[in-house]
Amino acid sequence: MSETLLKVSGLTMRFGGLLAVDQVEFEVRKDEVFAIIGPNGAGKTTVFNCVGGFYKPTTGSILMDGKKIDGMPSHKVAQQGLVRTFQNVRLFKNLTVLENLLVAQHTHIETSLVKGLFKVPSYRKSEQDALKSAAEWLDFMGIRQFANREAGNLAYGHQRRLEIARCMITRPRLLMLDEPAAGLNPQEKRDLQQLIDQLRKEFGVAVLLIEHDMSLVMGVSDRIMVMEHGKPITTGLPADVRSDPRVIKAYLGEE
Repeated sequence: MSETLLKVSGLTMRFGGLLAVDQVEFEVRKDEVFAIIGPNGAGKTTVFNCVGGFYKPTTGSILMDGKKIDGMPSHKVAQQGLVRTFQNVRLFKNLTVLENLLVAQHTHIETSLVKGLFKVPSYRKSEQDALKSAAEWLDFMGIRQFANREAGNLAYGHQRRLEIARCMITRPRLLMLDEPAAGLNPQEKRDLQQLIDQLRKEFGVAVLLIEHDMSLVMGVSDRIMVMEHGKPITTGLPADVRSDPRVIKAYLGEE
């Protein structure tokens, strides 16, 4: 069995008198795609926001490679190798595609003002490495021809790919995708499924996925957790989840 990368235990989140997430538990292994599904209001995004450091859980623990990350701010969580996209694409839309990827590498780039002013060798090498990495990811995502275009002027599907590239260029161990298929056409969804497979196989990144598109979820996931009213109702293989009567009733619909 693969080693656990992310372990969530007893996760509970209250907003005043509202219990949004209630005792959620799951783990993501180092080589898998793990999906969270459920109807609107099930608590999926709240779980994501807790894991990603945007919310501090009311109770429970979140461990990344055995290290406690619950309560850490999002930039500290990212430093542990856990990064995310958003349901609504969040790019620096007035910067170029290339500049978006350079900004994402700020923690890897030599930022000393003195070294920058005098262009010392370590600073120049840092700049060159960042440009090389950005070019490689633009090629991988098939958007190099748009390198000098403002990100806000890209087609929506290309914006999605740029957002994922911006995450991957930080060298994560766990990539969290929040409804990445939203707004994509059928061909773009098929391309996205292939991309997620590639990222896992070629770069060894685990994926935690929230998605409403069942074709994508069933096609790309190793395991799936289904939530309803803030609680998990089942976790299992796609075939098992698809045929579970509780899932059919709560989410997939029944006649």
